Amino acid sequence: MRRFNASDPGFAAAFAAFLDERRGAPDDVDSAARYVIEAVKAEGLAAVLRFTKQFDKVELTEQTIRVTAEEIEAGAAAASPQVREAIAFAARRIRAYHARQRPADQAWTDEDGVELGWRWTPIEAVGVYVPGGRAAYPSTVLMNAVPAQVAGVDRIAMVTPPGRLSPAVLAAAKEAGVTEIWRIGGAQAVAALAYGAGPIAPVDKIVGPGNAYVTAAKRRLYGVVGIDALAGPSEIVVVADAKNDPDWIAADLLSQAEHDPAAQSILITDDAAFAARVEAAVTARLATLATGEDAAASWRDHGAVIIAPLDDSPRLVDLIAPEHVEFAIDQPERLADRVRHAGAIFLGRLTPEAIGDYVAGSNHVLPTSRAARFQSGLSLYDFLKRTSIVKCDAAAFAKLGPHTVVLATAEGLPAHALSASIRLPSDR
Repeated sequence: MRRFNASDPGFAAAFAAFLDERRGAPDDVDSAARYVIEAVKAEGLAAVLRFTKQFDKVELTEQTIRVTAEEIEAGAAAASPQVREAIAFAARRIRAYHARQRPADQAWTDEDGVELGWRWTPIEAVGVYVPGGRAAYPSTVLMNAVPAQVAGVDRIAMVTPPGRLSPAVLAAAKEAGVTEIWRIGGAQAVAALAYGAGPIAPVDKIVGPGNAYVTAAKRRLYGVVGIDALAGPSEIVVVADAKNDPDWIAADLLSQAEHDPAAQSILITDDAAFAARVEAAVTARLATLATGEDAAASWRDHGAVIIAPLDDSPRLVDLIAPEHVEFAIDQPERLADRVRHAGAIFLGRLTPEAIGDYVAGSNHVLPTSRAARFQSGLSLYDFLKRTSIVKCDAAAFAKLGPHTVVLATAEGLPAHALSASIRLPSDR
């Protein structure tokens, strides 16, 4: 864990170097993903089954690769009533939040008489990747599949690594209306969704987080299919004053650190004594946390405490451009409204980031690795396409046609110019 003080003369350079440090995948991940993708493209299902046996130590066949409707029903029923109730509660809130994002079709006639507009239509088929390595993630199912369902996507195909399927994951799939589930993971699952493999039909877009191999495969397959984003290790920045319970802030920092040894948790505070209490609370919690090994590695290698005036925190947050930022202070909007680069902002002492991961209703699939500078989190718009509509009558074309000819000629595209000029009265 690094300690910074904004008043130190070398702070800016040291902090910039800290932000530039690489977290995540080794260099050979991309070449491994390419090898898998090329094999799946060439061999289809046979390669998928071979890699599943090689990497996951599970032998599947064309008959056993799909999770049956009976398995989904039985698995969902095996989840506890409390878990099913929480899943239904979260799904209701996620549906409501994303339904409010629905854009309207538009149509109008402009001053030149041209009929213009756009319409929104859902993507036809979407693949949802649900990780299954470090933990079971029913929330990932909900956050990816529910917005797709709200958008009206015709087909939602879910892939998740083989092994025992978590009842909670199956309960979430049932709640989200997902009936197509394949027991495959890794780069081979992404390739199967992109190209198709035996009974797995190709999709148009792939969403959902995964490990470094999944991310590398998504990067390589962008263009063959659409993707939501390139998910990196999770991140949180907590801006907190000394009025907070240090144990609460420690828990918030560890809520991201436990995801992955490459995750990053950063505390910004104006009180050095409070920072020391938070550090002590983190150490104490790590001793009893079931995920303490990963969390400890994350905090040790990538964590940071920054002592700085709270009024300077929005500037620092924008430099970090984190996935999540909490403002655990009085009147949090005063500082949060000045933040430009963050995936999600959590306001006040009673709004920990974990609320956003599960039940707030907003999406927890968010930009990482400073991508918040140019990208938003997953939303309804990721499952919709906008199509432009243009219609000219004779009067409107008479106004637009000559300018089209001039511009096409200026660009050296004579067929473009001809396509317009041939319709003008002088050329007929």
